[in-house]
Parts: sequence; C-alpha cells; structure tokens
Amino acid sequence: MLKKGILAAALMLLAAGVVGQRRQVMLDKVVAVVGGSSIVYSEVADYARQLVEQRRQEGYTSDRDPMNEALEALMTQKLLYNQAQIDSVEINSNDILSQVEDQVQQLVDMEGSIAKLEAKQHMAIFNIREILRQRYEEQAYASAMQREVVSKVTVIPGEVERYYKSLSKDSLPTIADQYVYAQITKFPKSMKEAKQRARERLLDMRERVITGKARFDNLARMYSVDGTALRGGEMDPTPLAGLDEAFAKTLETMKPGQISEVVESQFGFHIIQLLDKRGQLYHFRHILLRPEYTSDELGETLNQLDSIADLIHKDSITFEKAALRFSDDAASKMNGGIVSNHDILERYQAFDAKLTVTKFLKEDFGRFKSLDDYNALIRLKPGEVSDAFLTEDLLGNQLGKIVKLVEVIPTHPASLNEDYLRLE
Repeated sequence: MLKKGILAAALMLLAAGVVGQRRQVMLDKVVAVVGGSSIVYSEVADYARQLVEQRRQEGYTSDRDPMNEALEALMTQKLLYNQAQIDSVEINSNDILSQVEDQVQQLVDMEGSIAKLEAKQHMAIFNIREILRQRYEEQAYASAMQREVVSKVTVIPGEVERYYKSLSKDSLPTIADQYVYAQITKFPKSMKEAKQRARERLLDMRERVITGKARFDNLARMYSVDGTALRGGEMDPTPLAGLDEAFAKTLETMKPGQISEVVESQFGFHIIQLLDKRGQLYHFRHILLRPEYTSDELGETLNQLDSIADLIHKDSITFEKAALRFSDDAASKMNGGIVSNHDILERYQAFDAKLTVTKFLKEDFGRFKSLDDYNALIRLKPGEVSDAFLTEDLLGNQLGKIVKLVEVIPTHPASLNEDYLRLE
C-alpha cells in the first residue's frame, strides 16, 4: 500500500545516513532521474542493505529483489520531493537542523572525534553536515507532500480486505512480537523550581552577552541542549510557520541584533538572537535549556513511584485506578494507563482515533516510544509491574515511570482482524 511504502522509504533513507557518500573508489552510476533529482547506484545499494537488515531483525522475508524495492522506494521519495517543490510545501527547518546535528554528534561519538569521522568518510565535517541536511530536507519535503496526498485518499475496508485475500498464505507478512503495556508517570515535584532555575540561567547568559562579557554563539555551544549547539545555536533562514507558536511570536517582534527575553516553548526555555530578516525568512541563533533536577529531586520521584508500585503489589489499589489517581500522563491515565501512539499523532498534528495503536514492535522503542520502556518490559511477565525508573518524554523532559506488561502478542502471520492498520 502507498502509505506503508512511503513510510518505509523515509525510515530507510534516514537509517542510511552518509554511508552512500563515502564510496569514492569508482564513479557512481546514475540509475534513474525523477524530475530534477537523480538516483545513483550507491544510494540504491545502501537502501537495499538497510531494507534486508530491517527485515532480518523483524523476521520478515520477501521474494522481491531488494534492489528493485529500494529503487522503487527511492523513486517514490524523489517524486514526492519534486512535487513538494512545485506546490511550495512548507517544512520545519528547525527540526531538520536539530536532526542533522544530533546525527553528526552520534557519528562523532561513534568514531571518537571529528578528525576520525572525517578520515573515515573521506570528507570534511561541513560536507558531512551538508549531505545529511540535504537528505533530511528531502525526506521532510517528501513526508509533508505524502501527508497532503494521503489526507485526500481514503482506503476503505473493502480494499484492505481484497488486498489481504489476494495474498497467498506463504506471502503474508510476518508480524513480530508486539507489546501491550500500561504506565504511571510522575514529573518531579520540584518542576516549578527547576523551570525557574532554567529561566535564571538564561537571564544570566543574556546579561553576559548584552554587557559584552560573552558571545552568544559560544554560550550556545557550551550550554544549549538543542541540536544546533554545535553551530553556535544558529538556524538557517526559516519562516515563522515552521516554528513553535510562542517562539515565533517572540521572533516576529524582534529587530536584527536584538536578544530576546526568556521564551518558554513546548521544547523548554530559550533566549533568541535575531541575526537578520529577509522577507518572511528569519535568520537567528538560540539557546535552549530544559528543567534540570538534582539527584535528590529525582530520587524523591522514584521513591514516590516505588510506593505506588508497592500499593499495587499488595492489592491495595489496581494499576488502572492508580494511573487515574497518580499519573501525570493525560493521554494514558484515563485509559487505565494503557500506552498508545496518541502523543506521536498529536505532536505531528495527525491525530485520528482510527490510527491509534496500543501494540508496539521491538523496533518501535527508541523511535516512537522510550527504549527505557522496552528495557523494563522485557524483564516482566504479563501482569507484572516494574520498579521505578527514570526516562524522558517525547520532548526530552525528565520524568519517572513504572510500567505494567499487559500482554505480549507472539510473532504471527498478519491477520485482517488483528493487524488491519499495518496492512493498510
């Protein structure tokens, strides 16, 4: 199905990183041209390898040639990208740069230093960063265009059923183990104080820049938790439409050279330095801080959750009632603590009750759900409740959590009743 293929293509492209760019031994051969974009052999080969590896991990095999599948997916990606350019689709440049810097930092950490990374990739760090930026940007445009296309297309149940029945038993996709679980989350009681500490740190940085005691870009490199920190907090010129609402409102009122007061966004707290404004594009730097907690404050949160777990273990309260009474997660507490993809759908403004899922594959953890959740769940039997542990939410905020393993759905051939959304 179209949606499934495009999503797989997007994930594969991101996984490929800059691997395809480092093969300099022989001249790459152009194997396809879509609009103004070309596809070279190394891209297809890298994509195919990633596709085979992902399916191996999922326990899924296909009779199709992975090179053909890879080329088809890449052509779909290029087609969507080119159409997005024609339709002037807008994307969030802030997210792209953050993803690029996160990826660069991971690569540097993996190799041990920037110099070692440059030697391995046979190119300078700024070239690596630019290659990644182009790939992430293309994927973002393609994804945005895909959302527009899919929003106008409705796959009716009859079509899914016909597709399912057209498959032979041997060709049915295999669905790996899936986890259904519930959670109770708690933010530290001192969140208000931690937020104030973040504000005060930023106010101090602002004062140091204004009085000439420090440079904004140097402070960003040292203290910002955003992916742009390596670039001194600098963003490429971007429209306000792609930014957090509170952040955008502040930026809109600023003049070049000005430094903002502290701004609270969904991501944390910022100070902004506007470098230039040309038309609807804003060129700026920013420093992002999130609330940070002392070990005592985090320990208090874990103790509180362990006390709740003790009550559940003693049958003094059910997990469902405890979630409703104690959990800070608004999305799951009203549903007995059952975890869904509600937060992901809302984050990307794609919430639809029909798309809500409560069953997660192993590879969903670390992408859509915290890997900390998975590490706790694999130690449990159905019905058991974990010890309290620390983790982060989708926006990077620290919190404590206990989880209950509700069910493990074993590996099985795809079923129309149980796996409708994955077939769609």
